[in-house]
Amino acid sequence: MEAGERTFSRSHSLQLICILLVVCHIALVGSDVLDTSTSQREFKEFRPLYDCEQCRLRKEQVNNSATGVGNHPDEKDIDIIATYTDTSGAVRVSSVKMRDLSASWVWEKPMDSNHGQSKSSQKMEYSFQSEMGSGENVEHSTDEHQEGGSPYPQMSSMSPVKLMRRKMRQERRDLRTAQLVQQNKETDYEMAAAAVERSKNLDTTVKGKYSIWRRDYDNPNSDSTLKLMRDQIVMARAYAYIAKSKNESNLYNSLMQHSRESQRAIGEANSDAELHPSALDQAKAMGHVLSIAKDQLYDCAMIAMKFRAMLQSTEENVNALKKKSAFLIQLAAKTVPKGLHCLPLQLAAEYYLQGYHKKQDIDKEKLEDPSLYHYAIFSDNVLATSVVVNSTVLHAQEPEKHVFHIVTDKLNFAAMRMWFLVNPPPKATIQVENIDDFGWLNSSYCSVLRQLESARIKEYYFKANHPSSISAGADNLKYRNPKYLSMLNHLRFYLPEVYPNLDKILFLDDDIVVQKDLTPLWSIDLQGMVNGAVETCKESFHRFDKYLNFSNPKISENFDQNACGWAFGMNIFDLKEWKRRNITGIYHHWQDMNEDRTLWKLGTLPPGLITFYNLTYPLDRGWHVLGLGYDPALNQTEIDNAAVVHYNGNYKPWLDLAVSKYKSYWSKYVIS
Repeated sequence: MEAGERTFSRSHSLQLICILLVVCHIALVGSDVLDTSTSQREFKEFRPLYDCEQCRLRKEQVNNSATGVGNHPDEKDIDIIATYTDTSGAVRVSSVKMRDLSASWVWEKPMDSNHGQSKSSQKMEYSFQSEMGSGENVEHSTDEHQEGGSPYPQMSSMSPVKLMRRKMRQERRDLRTAQLVQQNKETDYEMAAAAVERSKNLDTTVKGKYSIWRRDYDNPNSDSTLKLMRDQIVMARAYAYIAKSKNESNLYNSLMQHSRESQRAIGEANSDAELHPSALDQAKAMGHVLSIAKDQLYDCAMIAMKFRAMLQSTEENVNALKKKSAFLIQLAAKTVPKGLHCLPLQLAAEYYLQGYHKKQDIDKEKLEDPSLYHYAIFSDNVLATSVVVNSTVLHAQEPEKHVFHIVTDKLNFAAMRMWFLVNPPPKATIQVENIDDFGWLNSSYCSVLRQLESARIKEYYFKANHPSSISAGADNLKYRNPKYLSMLNHLRFYLPEVYPNLDKILFLDDDIVVQKDLTPLWSIDLQGMVNGAVETCKESFHRFDKYLNFSNPKISENFDQNACGWAFGMNIFDLKEWKRRNITGIYHHWQDMNEDRTLWKLGTLPPGLITFYNLTYPLDRGWHVLGLGYDPALNQTEIDNAAVVHYNGNYKPWLDLAVSKYKSYWSKYVIS
């Protein structure tokens, strides 16, 4: 009985243990299934960023034929422990079945298929490609995989079509590489050619040298040696002064001797190329003597004092030379060349010998016809007046309608009249008058004539002891020119008295050249103004303060110092408006106030600016270009396009002082 009970209890215990084992196994299998499904979902989220075409085909074959890795009927399903990184960057470990893996997974330690034993688990590691990786890296990895870079030969089989595609891709890469290399070479060639062209256009005529070692770059205009020798002479004179004060006679004599030799070597040279061949040796010898003098005599305070004395002496010499130059220029400007001096004498002799003085002017009706184009020229220069008339008639569209009124002095009247009788301009009318025949122009009416009779003016111009020499009063040399005393210069302020029957008249100086037809000037509406002229002010230049004394209250209270100046030389005057506004009376008023010359210097432009203040109509600058008598840097295009060019200044075109490049504009109208 007891034996039967013990047997029953044993069997009962064994059954209970089996039941517990079954329950545990079921629980473990359920957890494995749950982990497997979770791992599959997670791994689907972290698939590799690319699959090659071969891998996709193999995966399809695995799914269709169940012949993929881990699903072969002869193989057992293997539990795999996989490590991976989730989106947060944390490393996770999970267990999956081999049949759930794709064909793109790579074995770290592949198992040998010949081994008879299958391992329970294998470790696999998958490296995810970064989303920021370059396409080149992706393509490279794909190529490696296709070419058998994978450790699985059985997963790298490739069809002929794919091999052909890979070959074509490689050929395209090689071709593109060759094209890029060729483009780089062409760019280099273009840059080299551009550099060569720039080097050809480089101007090497400037002073100085590009290299002191290459004689190819020696500039013939260099003056470095010349400057060095001149500086050495200055230093030698300074040290010679100190040597003499310290009784160093030998050194003094040596310095002075080398100074004279250096001066002879320099001569009149203006550049190194003009120096004597021995100049460089002389400069070296002078440098040696100066070195000895510096060692023996150098005294900073004494050297500075000597240089100050030399500088002051040089400034005095420069000022003296400037005064002398101004005097000589004014003298040359006032001097009549021999040819021009003889011309009026010959013409006057012929005028009286041939009886032209008995003939009278013709076409008197034209002389007072206001419908014609009338010109006023007041001059004692026969040749200059002829150029003005010839250039005007040559460019006139209707020369028969142009009338020239020429007024000269008694000395040149016969010569002027004879010239135009012998050389009459085609179709135009010429009238020549003598200013001395104007009986109304006397000292009781004319302020300038009255002032010329004053003792102060006579002393200013004619007394020898007056400060009119080079050393004193040289600043006013310009205004001592006799032309400022000539009534021909002031006759422009009496135009209505000279031509009472005319309405408009064009005033021309004798130092101008006409290059275009001037008849459009008569049709310009002066808008109630009396004078039509070209303004000369540019920024702060040629304004009223340049000509008038604004420190005098008579000037400062009546005029604006910044008012724009204008030019005499080509002016269209409305004589009707002139008479209505009594312009001549205004001129007389201010001329009388300036008897002591405190309001302006002598001349006609300052009183003209005052007389026609706020009564001048500005003409276009193209009508009148000035400066050919003093400025060699005028715009050539403006000169060529101007209607009138004016040689105002001392460098008149008939003098040797004239600017050579401007002479041709005048000389081509001279009748030889």
